[in-house]
Amino acid sequence: MAVKIRLRRMGAKKAPFYRVVVADSRYPRDGRFIEEIGTYNPLMDPPAINIDVEAAKKWIANGAQPTDTAKSILKKSGAIE
Repeated sequence: MAVKIRLRRMGAKKAPFYRVVVADSRYPRDGRFIEEIGTYNPLMDPPAINIDVEAAKKWIANGAQPTDTAKSILKKSGAIE
């Protein structure tokens, strides 16, 4: 089972809001997930990032691979270097 840290799109049309989730890579983007570890709101200035850093570090230590976008968000929040 390949576990990914990725974004789950929420919000209305043309008003995206994302949840940062840990999910099996076989599930759809907005489908089932294992754990929610944070949120990302790109519409605010600056973009609002709220990440549970301890949970993110735990999942990365257990082998979860962040997607490119999730990796940049985790770097900004200080969860990874």
